[in-house]
Amino acid sequence: MKRISILGSTGSIGTQTLDVVAMHPDQFEVDGLAAGSNIALLLEQVHRFKPRRISVSTRALAEEIRPSLPAGVELYSGSEGMVEIAAGGDAAIVVTAVVGSVGLESTLAAIDAGRHIGLANKETLVTAGHLVTERAERRGVRLLPVDSEHSAIFQCLNGERHQDIASITVTASGGSFRDYTREQLVNVTVEDALRHPNWSMGAKITIDSATMVNKGLEVIEAHYLFGLPYEQINVLLHPESIIHSFVEFRDSSVIAQLGTPDMRVPIQYALTYPERWQSPAERLSLAKVGRLNFREMDYVRYPALKLAIDSGKAGGTAPTAFNAANEIAVARFLRREIPFLQIDEIIAEVLQRHNNTANPDLEQIQHCDALTRKLATSL
Repeated sequence: MKRISILGSTGSIGTQTLDVVAMHPDQFEVDGLAAGSNIALLLEQVHRFKPRRISVSTRALAEEIRPSLPAGVELYSGSEGMVEIAAGGDAAIVVTAVVGSVGLESTLAAIDAGRHIGLANKETLVTAGHLVTERAERRGVRLLPVDSEHSAIFQCLNGERHQDIASITVTASGGSFRDYTREQLVNVTVEDALRHPNWSMGAKITIDSATMVNKGLEVIEAHYLFGLPYEQINVLLHPESIIHSFVEFRDSSVIAQLGTPDMRVPIQYALTYPERWQSPAERLSLAKVGRLNFREMDYVRYPALKLAIDSGKAGGTAPTAFNAANEIAVARFLRREIPFLQIDEIIAEVLQRHNNTANPDLEQIQHCDALTRKLATSL
């Protein structure tokens, strides 16, 4: 029986992780769940999966949910509560499924506690990849990718030698507006942006897919996860999302990982690695798919992707500034304060004003994050 904890249990990745748990009730036990403000769904999860410990975003929500909890469930709140779910208890693996840089502190705490990490929180590696990977290596902790793209690369590299890698290619669906020109994006709405053609995801990640920020974050993640320079990491537009990513080796062989778009597959592989179990996903029929399409990435059409890669190459606090600016800009768009195209503009303005700090420690990263958020809010 493998004990797991989930940070972000009521979000898209969190609920699908619990789908995997439900399919294998004799193999998994839920130790802890951390959620935000969706306490109605959290209560359903508590009664179904019987975690020992839970956390919610605020003390007020904790007091609201307390009378409805089964006896014996430990209740926490705030960032301290999320750290407790990550590092306390006795989970073997912690799935970090929260959205945004809020996941960094709890992920580091889980690593320090010796927990293996099912990594679905992109921002953790983007903002502090050098700290996270070094600490994981020192503690002997595995960083098991949950994103479909990184899981695909991870699988393609099984049994291969690092020095034989020529390049890796991260595929991108193109998001809600993949067939739009920049001119056609001027008047798009929040509702338009949230209609992803392939995947069912949370609001923030769906917007990031539409701007291609999501792919930029994944390139930075790949740099840290697989120890490759940015020159060996490519991005390719693939509208069907059937080839999740692929690796080219120096002998010109290419190994790809394919499957129907279903996040439960990479989630389950992270939970069961190195084993493969029966999955709830629909089987892939290439005959039924009929045709796979690909396009070169257009960095003029998707300027935020280039900004992300450039910030990754710059290193230091530049990726932190990029990520914080994007989080604020996306939140402002979702609140209908700014038009869609201004997301790119705010990120570009923030990076232009950013004073980069090389090899930052955690305090410097957090300071940069806070300052950037204030700037992005004011623009």
